[in-house]
Amino acid sequence: MISKLLTEDMKAAMKSRDKVKLSVIRMLLADLKNARIAAGEDLTEEQEEKVVAAYSKKRKESMETYEKAGRPDIVEKEQVEYDITVSYLPPQMDEEELKRLVVAKIEETGAGSMKDFGRVMKAVMGDVGSRADGSAVSAMVKRVMSEQD
Repeated sequence: MISKLLTEDMKAAMKSRDKVKLSVIRMLLADLKNARIAAGEDLTEEQEEKVVAAYSKKRKESMETYEKAGRPDIVEKEQVEYDITVSYLPPQMDEEELKRLVVAKIEETGAGSMKDFGRVMKAVMGDVGSRADGSAVSAMVKRVMSEQD
């Protein structure tokens, strides 16, 4: 479970006095605790991955915002936090693997046109979990479905 790994890494970060990693781990643990309280029960591995993925997405969005604002100092800080966060997630799917999954789900759902986009997205996201960003999945589904038209 991610929470157990985070707890172990928090102890190591405290011993090594790695303030940045310690801060990120504490934020992740707090988000996991809040999600556990909201769910009213212990989280599954998949639910924990979703919480960590949401946190990493926030870091990525912050980087983009600060990049546009011309704040490279903060972008660098956010990048470090993002890198630490994604290290707790399963490896991201590469483009080819994602395309194969999208093609399979289009066939499985019997999607014939862009009208079926939502149905295909739901099927793909159910299998992908936190291994691919929703915007990347959306772009791939649009690309594959437009190639088929």
